[in-house]
Amino acid sequence: MPEIVIQSPPMTGTLLCGLPLPPKSSIKMREVTFREAVAEAMSEEMRRDESVFLLGEEVAEYNGAYKASKGMLDEFGPERVIDTPIAELGFSAIAVGAAMNGLRPIVEYMTWNFAVLASDQIINHASKMLQMSGGQFPVPIVFRGPNGTAGQLAATHSQSYESLYASMPGLKVVTPFTPYEAKGLLKSAIRDDNPVLIMESEKMYGDKGMIPDGEFLVPIGKANVRRKGSDVTIVSFGKILKTVHAAADELAKEGIEAEIIDLVTIRPLDLDTILESVKKTNRLVIVEESFPVASIATEITYRVQRHAFDHLDAPVRRLCQSDTPFAFSTSLIEEALPQIKDIVEACKDVTYVA
Repeated sequence: MPEIVIQSPPMTGTLLCGLPLPPKSSIKMREVTFREAVAEAMSEEMRRDESVFLLGEEVAEYNGAYKASKGMLDEFGPERVIDTPIAELGFSAIAVGAAMNGLRPIVEYMTWNFAVLASDQIINHASKMLQMSGGQFPVPIVFRGPNGTAGQLAATHSQSYESLYASMPGLKVVTPFTPYEAKGLLKSAIRDDNPVLIMESEKMYGDKGMIPDGEFLVPIGKANVRRKGSDVTIVSFGKILKTVHAAADELAKEGIEAEIIDLVTIRPLDLDTILESVKKTNRLVIVEESFPVASIATEITYRVQRHAFDHLDAPVRRLCQSDTPFAFSTSLIEEALPQIKDIVEACKDVTYVA
């Protein structure tokens, strides 16, 4: 089946392989959940390429901790859908070795918080092996699982790791927001010859969205303009985009039109899309769930002031998680994360500065 590469969800004005999309009626769409999109992507790639296999805690007999591998054991068997012990460092090392020897592993973590134990393999081996071997050992591997906050899970189970891994050369980091991207990005990641980390959210596995029938990919490294606007640019990624969209609706009621850019890929960063928007709106607010120190927002702020300083009519504002370990209390959780009112206030601050 011919491959379709679509950058954005199929809507009016979307590009298909650099050309305008055909009429909507010619693209057959269907609704799936985020978890179904993940399962479809893995299953399709495993049918296409026998070197692809899945391993992780409870991915087989239990159909995945979040049911994102439902039915895969029945189709592919225990040699390609492998339940592992609760030993993230160990099974990540096995996957890295398998990738070095020509296979294409998909490693599922129950949460990226648990994958701290596997960070030695990700940071010291997967990311560096191609360079250390003089190009002899590529590591085509996908590490995926839920990331960030998910309710009352307290300090050690609520952290966002995008900025940590995005700081490491040799790794690609992506954050799908819709079922469409969950499927298209995962398929692209499995085919990539480099280590790709996919940061999902357990709060989004039940989200529903439309995807095209047939084969399609979402390219790694391209941001998505989710909402057009002329007054302020809001850059964000991951599930907090839901809060950002709600804030943009509130701003629109007051005549402020925000342009929302979903990074989609954290590394490599699509700076061109950000700069193009900032040169139009002349204002920038960055929203993320990571800690503020050495955050993605910090890096974007530096790059924008470096390349578009003369276009800024106000200082760049960033909204991050509070600089403290995450709490268990619901009231403190809300206080720690950027809320609609915080985003609205920040956008008003930069918009009213002339």
